[in-house]
Amino acid sequence: MMMMARRTMRRMVGATAWPWARATRSLSLSGINDNRIIMSPPLVTLDLPEIWTPPDSHDCNPLPQRNCSNLQTGTVIDGKSIAEEIRSGIDKEVRRMKESIGKVPGLAVILVGERRDSQTYVRNKIKACEEVGIKSIVTEFADGCTEDEVLNALSNYNQDSSINGILVQLPLPQHLDEGKILDAVSLEKDVDGFHPLNIGNLAMRGREPLFIPCTPKGCIELLIRSGVEIMGKNAVVIGRSNIVGLPTSLLLQRHHATVSIVHALTKNPEQITSEADIVIAAAGVANLVRGSWLKPGAVVLDVGTCPVDDPSCEYGYRLMGDVCYEEAMSLASVITPVPGGVGPMTVAMLLSNTLDSAKQAYGFT
Repeated sequence: MMMMARRTMRRMVGATAWPWARATRSLSLSGINDNRIIMSPPLVTLDLPEIWTPPDSHDCNPLPQRNCSNLQTGTVIDGKSIAEEIRSGIDKEVRRMKESIGKVPGLAVILVGERRDSQTYVRNKIKACEEVGIKSIVTEFADGCTEDEVLNALSNYNQDSSINGILVQLPLPQHLDEGKILDAVSLEKDVDGFHPLNIGNLAMRGREPLFIPCTPKGCIELLIRSGVEIMGKNAVVIGRSNIVGLPTSLLLQRHHATVSIVHALTKNPEQITSEADIVIAAAGVANLVRGSWLKPGAVVLDVGTCPVDDPSCEYGYRLMGDVCYEEAMSLASVITPVPGGVGPMTVAMLLSNTLDSAKQAYGFT
């Protein structure tokens, strides 16, 4: 009987798993010695571009008034006011540090290229530093700069004792090795929390990263301050970027949520998302998440900031979220707007991480 079971299992594996193995081999076995013992390929060979199919239209409309008993008006989380409260506390600590030891935290920012959204983020971060008394320096490079130019700037900031935090604004142009550049940031100054050791410690139970990535940290802070229970809840993170999606899913797990990740290759993303108690959208596709993706009472955090041309706005464009706000408002119990939701919290968490880094560097408590 045991032998028959083993033969049956081999036939099942051959029927179900081997097509995947053949597909994997086509991706990864080129140039690899055939005398391998383990069939699993190097993980980087499995990486595929994250290309989402945008919705047919960016237009959003309130849901039709059917099933009225299931419809509600969501509570809007004012991320701006919560962030201002946090920044007020940071401002007081920075002033106390300056009065006590004559030093203030310092943040260095490296910006490569002319992406409008990146320029907006950096502009907001520098302004926020000024408002709380944190020293800030920006080094800007053209799109066509060399990797060595960026690495040299990082090396100088790593050695500068007045700089407690270093931020490389992502994404970088494709010709630059993002991993190599982020690895070059001193672990003790990695206030963005992207260093592999920080991400590894975030993923492992019983470990504490020096810094938690700012946007995921801001999302959790919004949930906690809004009285949203995380433990035991079904959470869906839409998007799996190294900047937001991946660390957000890890952080939700550390808070004991049951987490699913929806990405560009996920089958039935709408169905998966519609079962979630907590939805965190971070795909970067305007109005990707429609009302049909949400169950009544879901908590919705919209991380998406998609620039859409609008000549009437100051900078010639406006920011839209991943979530169709008008439709989601009829279903969500709690929701963040764009702008004014997660964005201000991301900046506040950056300031908080920079302050924490300075305290550690100067032994200030």
